[in-house]
Amino acid sequence: MAGSPRLPPDARPRPAALRRTGLGAARGGGHTGGMQLQLAGEARRPDRESEDFAAASPEALVLLDGASSPAGLESGCRHGTAWYVRRLGVHLLARLTDRADRSIADCLADAIVETAALHGGRCDLAHPNTPAAMVVAARRHGESLEYLVLGDSLLVLEFKDGPPQVIGDNQRFPGGEELRRQVWETVPGSAERAALHLEYALAERAARNRGAGPWIAAASPRAAEHAETGFVPLDRLHALAALTDGASRYTERFGLGSWGDVLRLLAESGPGELIAEVRRVERTDVGCERWPRGRAHDDASAVYALL
Repeated sequence: MAGSPRLPPDARPRPAALRRTGLGAARGGGHTGGMQLQLAGEARRPDRESEDFAAASPEALVLLDGASSPAGLESGCRHGTAWYVRRLGVHLLARLTDRADRSIADCLADAIVETAALHGGRCDLAHPNTPAAMVVAARRHGESLEYLVLGDSLLVLEFKDGPPQVIGDNQRFPGGEELRRQVWETVPGSAERAALHLEYALAERAARNRGAGPWIAAASPRAAEHAETGFVPLDRLHALAALTDGASRYTERFGLGSWGDVLRLLAESGPGELIAEVRRVERTDVGCERWPRGRAHDDASAVYALL
C-alpha cells in the first residue's frame, strides 16, 4: 500500500455496521438479484450527532454528508443539519425505488422539494446557511446502474476488468481556496482558526447555489441539475463504494492505499474497518500538522455494495 503503513489495531471499538442486506430482485430488467450491501458510520465525536446519513435497499442506496456550520452561525432553521439529511435521505431513497420513470436527478429534485415542505413556515429556507448536504445515490435501473453525485462525497465503481472509476468532488469553490489554505495553516482549536473558518464559511455560503460557487442539496431543487449523473451496464460492474469525505480521507488525505486497496479492504473487512483505519491515523495527528485538514476528525460514513 502506498503512503504510510497501517497502524496496529487498538482497543477502540470499531464503527458498527448499520445494515447489511442482499434480498430482493432488481426492478425493471433481466439482471436478477439485488445488491448485497454493508453500511457503517461514525460521528466525529462521541458527544455529537453525526450529520451523515446512509440508507439502502437491495436495489438502491443513498449517502448524504451534511454541510457543517461554524459554532454560532445562524441558519434560519429550527431543525438543524442532522434532521435535514435524514429526511432528505429517506425521501430520496423512496423516490429511487418507487419512481423508475423519473431520472435520478429528478428524484433528487423531488426529494428536495418534499423535504423543504417539512420545514414549515417558521424556517427561513432562503437563508444562505439553511441546512444542506452533499449527495451520492445509485440504483439498479433495468440492465444498468444509474448514479448521481453532488458535492465532495465520492462514488467508486469497481469493474470486472480495468481500474476503479472515482466520481465526485465536483462542486469546488475556487474563490475560497486561498482562505481554506489559510485555515489549514492555523492551529486547530485556536481563535485564529475559528475566525478564518467563519470567514470561509460565510464566503462559501454567499456563493452557494447561485452559479458563482458550489451547488449543494438545500432548499432549491435546481441544485439537482448540477449533479454528476450517468449509467453503467451492470454486467461490467463487480461492486461499488460510496464514501463521505470523512471516510475517503483513507486515500484522499492520508494516502494509506489506492482505490483498489480501498475496495479490497471493504470487500474483506467491511466499511467499519475502513473507518477504524481512518480513526487510528487521525489520532496520530490530532494537530493536523502532518496531514493539514479542516478538523482532526470528521463524521465518516461508507457504503459497500456487491453487485
